[in-house]
Amino acid sequence: MPRLDSKAILQGRRSRYSMTLILGTTVSVVCMVGMLGYLWLLAMAGGAAAGIDGATGFFVSVVTAIIPVTILVPLILMLDRLEPEPGWVLFFAFMWGAGVAVVASFLLNSWGLTYLTTPVFGEGVAEFLSTSLVAPVVEESAKGVVLLILLWRRRNEIDTFTDGVVYAGMVATGFAFTENVLYFLSAFFDGTLVATFAIRGLIAPFGHPIYTAMIGIGVAYAAMRAGAFRFLAPFAGWVTAVLLHGMWNGSTYFGWTGLGIAYLVLFVVLLGILVIAARDRRSQVAAIDCYLPPYVSTGLVTPTDITMLSSMTARRQAREWASRNAGTKGRAAMKDYQLAATELALLHQKLASGLYREDWKVRRDSFLALMHVARDTFLGRLPQPVTPGWAEKPTDSGFMRRADFAHVIAQAQAQQTQAQPPRATRNYVPRHGQPPH
Repeated sequence: MPRLDSKAILQGRRSRYSMTLILGTTVSVVCMVGMLGYLWLLAMAGGAAAGIDGATGFFVSVVTAIIPVTILVPLILMLDRLEPEPGWVLFFAFMWGAGVAVVASFLLNSWGLTYLTTPVFGEGVAEFLSTSLVAPVVEESAKGVVLLILLWRRRNEIDTFTDGVVYAGMVATGFAFTENVLYFLSAFFDGTLVATFAIRGLIAPFGHPIYTAMIGIGVAYAAMRAGAFRFLAPFAGWVTAVLLHGMWNGSTYFGWTGLGIAYLVLFVVLLGILVIAARDRRSQVAAIDCYLPPYVSTGLVTPTDITMLSSMTARRQAREWASRNAGTKGRAAMKDYQLAATELALLHQKLASGLYREDWKVRRDSFLALMHVARDTFLGRLPQPVTPGWAEKPTDSGFMRRADFAHVIAQAQAQQTQAQPPRATRNYVPRHGQPPH
């Protein structure tokens, strides 16, 4: 078979390269660099006026702002380890938050304070309204735009609510990074850097990710569901994000009691997000258990493989086993095999939910092709047959069987897998040619 672009197949695209992604990332990087450059000029000017080394203040602020990022990003990615999102798309989301969203928010918030709230309400009330109302509306809108772009251009990537939370978490973490540089720089000159870092970096670093996660959940609903409400779900998520953001910002005017109540509310919301992630993980495992058995006849998977694919621990051990026996390319082949099998199961899960796709058979065959090529790549680097760690003998695993791809497709077409009705049993065998109802 010809060489396949595994990343393009897993993303459901003809090519892994996207002009929208390249252009969006470039603009986002330029905006972030421009914003950091502006903050550098502020640091130098403020340092000269106060007799303090502005360059040191800027450097300390950037390093301090990086610390929460190194904590948040791994935690966010841990939510979606079974079917991780493409790295470049995650990077784009992060850079949008750190660049475009911050620049847009900075300009609109400044304009609103100067020309809207202050002239109408006076300085005291204007500051409160700008902090608790205008800023949440502007900032959540600026962050939410990129999630709508992903819904438009990368709908195939959003298989669960957790996917929406992960993308939202990345854009929010990027936003918080650049915003923290501004706050930490101001605190450096005020002599309150330690206290500011403790609040923004240690006590409440999850603020922005939690707010924007509400938009992510709404966008995920729109991507995964049919029906009229899917058009309102992103807006409902945005309203919830604005309310949570405004509650937190407004609580700062009510002392420690206000902050404590707001913190408790956000903690409860965070627990809810974790519950959603756990539920999505169980749903993905159930999809693997339910939709892969009909493909046993292709020879690509066996019951022991399905058991391995249903466990995060077993999947990791399988990749380690592949690495020991066939090196880094063997590990990469096992990873492609696992991800393609997972995407195949999730494709049928989407069909079962009512999201029928005219090209679903093409996508199915692409995933089968990637599983086959991954298997052949691994076997080609194997000096002699070995028993996989998840099976009793080599023939117990489809990953260790040699077969012609024509046989794989013939068996798949014989099954002509149809999405399973929501309440069907696990033993349901899909039939040919009928779109799900």
